[in-house]
Amino acid sequence: MDKSAGHDNAHKGLYPYIEPYDQRLLDVGEGHRVYIEQCGNPNGTPVVVLHGGPGGGCSPTMRRFFDPEHYRVVLFDQRGCGRSKPSASTHANTTAHLLADIELIRDTLEISRWAVFGGSWGATLALAYTQAHPDAVTHVVLRGVFTGTRAELDWFYGGGAARFFPELWAQFTRLIPDEEQGDLIAAYSKRLFSGDIHEENRFARAWTRWENALASIETRGLLGGDAPSDYARAFARLENHYFSNGCFLGEDGALLNGLWKMSNVPGTIVQGRYDMICPPATAWELHRHWGRSRLEMVGLSGHALSEPAIARELVRVMNQLRHVEM
Repeated sequence: MDKSAGHDNAHKGLYPYIEPYDQRLLDVGEGHRVYIEQCGNPNGTPVVVLHGGPGGGCSPTMRRFFDPEHYRVVLFDQRGCGRSKPSASTHANTTAHLLADIELIRDTLEISRWAVFGGSWGATLALAYTQAHPDAVTHVVLRGVFTGTRAELDWFYGGGAARFFPELWAQFTRLIPDEEQGDLIAAYSKRLFSGDIHEENRFARAWTRWENALASIETRGLLGGDAPSDYARAFARLENHYFSNGCFLGEDGALLNGLWKMSNVPGTIVQGRYDMICPPATAWELHRHWGRSRLEMVGLSGHALSEPAIARELVRVMNQLRHVEM
């Protein structure tokens, strides 16, 4: 889950756009090549950015939350999306694969320890990675917390968010026959993986529109325009693949149950008070059980990375961390 569109970047305190000094495709095995880029100070404090979705890919805007004179910023497109190859592929694409990819990137770039910055699904992945490799992480910065539980998926795909946006929910569900309405993730899965590219694209656009519409607090009840077909297909297929499999986390609630593994790692949670995709109750529970966390609840803000107050807070957090030994 993740959207970063919706607002102009002015007045959010973002750093100017910077060009990467390193771009490459890294062969991670099993037929996948993952796109990596580095920007900022090659000798600076390392931070890895984990994008949302799954399937969202990274964007140039994601470079702008970090002081380029202080940070060495590593961004990459996870398997199957963005500039990684092959696009929209769910083969050998699980959370365990992504965690292994992150470690391979760290090893390839010869980084001993780094900060981890992730929102939405990127927050899920950040927690999973930190629990698997706590000694490699200096600090965790999360936004729009999603922990991959059944309750969170039921909220968004089982009628919870629909109570606030009934007309948009009707447009999302009308493509599915009545007898399949009880499990919309499964119903969409059948069509997103049908083998008919036209049907896959049609349902991918519908899947993506529903999430896009709820990303910003300023939504006016409009689904908006369609994302490009290639992007929508990768985004929808990868999200559905992960959500159909409990995000490949094992037991429900695995990330909250595993917080003891990262009990010595400090973190900051930035959460929109009116996030309709990832409601703040999850961020609160995470903070309550993670002794070294700090929770910043941001008023009048939704889910998107591009929400002005969310963006300002993330820049403030990263600026503040410049003065913390990491």
